[in-house]
Amino acid sequence: MKPPALGGWLFFYMYFCQMLNYSFIVPVYNRPQEVQELLESFLDVQFERPYEVVIIEDGSTEDSQEVVDAFSERLNISYYKKENTGPGDSRNFGMRKATGNYFIILDSDCLLPPHYLKATDTFLKENYVDCYGGADAAHDSFTTLQKAINYTMTSFLTTGGIRGSKSSVTKFEPRSFNMGISKKAFEATQGFAKIHPGEDPDLSQRITKAGFATTFLPNAYVYHKRRISWSKFHTQVTKFGMVRPILNSWHPNAAKITFWFPTLFVFFAIFSLVGALFIHWMIIIPLVSYLFLVFIDSTLKNKNIVIGVLSVFALLIQFFGYGLAFLKSTFYISLLKKDPQKQFPHLFFE
Repeated sequence: MKPPALGGWLFFYMYFCQMLNYSFIVPVYNRPQEVQELLESFLDVQFERPYEVVIIEDGSTEDSQEVVDAFSERLNISYYKKENTGPGDSRNFGMRKATGNYFIILDSDCLLPPHYLKATDTFLKENYVDCYGGADAAHDSFTTLQKAINYTMTSFLTTGGIRGSKSSVTKFEPRSFNMGISKKAFEATQGFAKIHPGEDPDLSQRITKAGFATTFLPNAYVYHKRRISWSKFHTQVTKFGMVRPILNSWHPNAAKITFWFPTLFVFFAIFSLVGALFIHWMIIIPLVSYLFLVFIDSTLKNKNIVIGVLSVFALLIQFFGYGLAFLKSTFYISLLKKDPQKQFPHLFFE
């Protein structure tokens, strides 16, 4: 019999000698109802081998102990309580406690489709990488607001599809709502930093610098519920805008011109409105045409005209919140060379 090629031996070693044992890592802060819904989705996961679910209570005053206890006989769950140190540090805590050798990190406001783990395992058997990221999708049960925000966060017309498509498979920056990382990569990088948000693209860059590959994993999407209001969404995207220039200063090679697009949109929108009022009304046509295109696209994809309208509002909140915060942070971090932690202490955990 002809001996296996080198690639075959590598596959044999990686998958059979070092079987991938999965541990799901889920930090939670005052969200027992989210944990309830997430664990219910685990009951429908179709996978032949055992896996572990690690819940980390990050200093919650409303804990999930009773919820976890109700699932303890049906799922292999480890539950830990700790003081509040932020989601990144809580994920590190969970990975240190986990028994598996491949960690899958989820946000507590996610739901798993039944095929998720099987799709992940199949992909890693054939295309092993030490870090992957997947997409987020909207479940049929989501509210119109949740579906509208999901659209603006994932659509090609709004973000280029950076969270929801596989157009950039290699050198993909996974996000911690749906992210896999091997134990080896975790130990080499020491996991997440204490910045938040932004801890996931920072870790993705450090994983790459440590010599590990990252990729987008097709079909391994989660339903990202985002229990959110307009004000919370604005706060979230504002923080995203503030943190990006900080990440650019830490990882200059990862900076992209596309990070400026929301800021340029703000200037474009203001110019269009002022120009229409004081120069000629037709100046506003390009802006209105773009917003109408977003409305039509969202309405057709969601089969709901209300979601189409809400998507336009969500886009404006997202672009103005992110764009202005990005400009402000760029001024302080890139031009004035301020210390990020001193300038924006609310973005860091002690």
